[in-house]
Amino acid sequence: MPRPGLASARTDHVGSFLRPETLKAAFLAHAKGRKSKEELRADQDAAIRALVAEQTAHGIAAVTDGEYRRLNWQVSFSEVTGWDLWPSTWASFVKAPDNVMPGETPGQKGGDAVVSFRTPATAKLALAENFPLGELKFLKSVAKGPAKITLMGPDRVCQMCDIPASRSVYADADAFLADVVAVQRRMIDELIDAGCDYIQLDEPSYTGYVDPPTLARMSAEGQDPLAALRRAIDADNAAIAGVAGRATTGLHICRGNRASMWHREGGYDPIAEAVFGGLKFDRLLLEYDTSRAGGFEPLRYVPRGSHGPIVVLGLVTTKHGAVETVDELRRRIDDAARFLPLDQLAISPQCGFASGIGGNMLTMDEQWRKIDALVETARRVWG
Repeated sequence: MPRPGLASARTDHVGSFLRPETLKAAFLAHAKGRKSKEELRADQDAAIRALVAEQTAHGIAAVTDGEYRRLNWQVSFSEVTGWDLWPSTWASFVKAPDNVMPGETPGQKGGDAVVSFRTPATAKLALAENFPLGELKFLKSVAKGPAKITLMGPDRVCQMCDIPASRSVYADADAFLADVVAVQRRMIDELIDAGCDYIQLDEPSYTGYVDPPTLARMSAEGQDPLAALRRAIDADNAAIAGVAGRATTGLHICRGNRASMWHREGGYDPIAEAVFGGLKFDRLLLEYDTSRAGGFEPLRYVPRGSHGPIVVLGLVTTKHGAVETVDELRRRIDDAARFLPLDQLAISPQCGFASGIGGNMLTMDEQWRKIDALVETARRVWG
C-alpha cells in the first residue's frame, strides 16, 4: 500500500538553517537589553518569511522556520514549570554567541554538553507555554505547503536533568521521564490541532548507547545502559501515541552538531535491532555523513514493507562547506539499498545547519547548494 503524503517524501531536512548575521545581532542586542522582545520578534518574523520562501524555491517538501526563534534546538522544552534551564542558556549565549564553550574548537570533537548543562527539577513538570506552538502559528501563516516542527526528544530531556539533585521532587529517572512524556504529549496534541503536518523528535541521546566514553560514564553513575535504552524507546513511542493518521512523525538521531563539532562516536550496530525495530515513527532520520556512523548493515533490522518506516539517510554533511556530488550520493544510496529496499529510503542532511544560533562552518550559499544536491539526487533516484 502506498504511503500517504509526507510519510513517503524522498527529501527531508532536520529543521535548523543558518541564521542571517542580522538575526544573530538582533538576538544579542535583545540579550544585552538594547532591543525589546517585540523588536526581536519583528526581526525573527522577517527572517522566517525570507527563509520559508527560500525553502519553497529549492523544492523542500515540508518547510520549517529554521528554528529562528531559538538560541539552540533544545529551546522547544523551555517554557516548562519545574525545570528552569533557560536563564543560564541566555547567559551562556552572551558569553559565547558562537555556541563554543571554553576549550572547544569548532569542527573538532567537543565536550559533553549534556553533563555540562544538567539542571535539577525544582517542582513537578507542567507546561507553562507551548513554545513550538507559537512557532507553528506564524509558520503556518507564511507557508504555502506542509509545515514541520522539531522537538527535543524525551530521553534527551531526561539526560539533561540532574536526577540525584531532583530527589525532593522525583524519586528516579523513570518518574521524571513519565512527566516529560506527559508534557510533550500535550505539546504535540496542541501542535496537531493547530495544523502541524510533520512532528520530528530529536534524540541525539541514542548515540550515547554506542559511544564508549558515554557508556562508561553511565555505568559509573550506576545506570544500566540497556534498560535506559529500552526506556528511551518506550518514551518516544508514548510521546506520539495516537498521532498516526493525524500527522507525519519522524525521529532524528545524530552524534552532535553544535558549531560543526561532534560529541559521540560509534555505529548503530549495538542498538539497531532494539531501536530500528522498536520505534513506531513514520520516518527515521539517521546521521550517515562520516565513518563515525558506521556502515549501512544495521539497516537490515528495519521492519520491511508499508508498516516499516522510511529511513532518511543523512548523507549530506552540515559540518563543512564542500558540496557533495549527485554521483557520490547516488552511490551511497545504492550501498544502503543492499540492506533496505530503495522504496524505504530517502535523503537529507545528517543534522541541522545550525543546532545553535552560531551555526556551522559553512556559508549560506554552500548550505543551499547542498540542499539542491540532495533534491537533484532524489529526483534522479526516485523520479
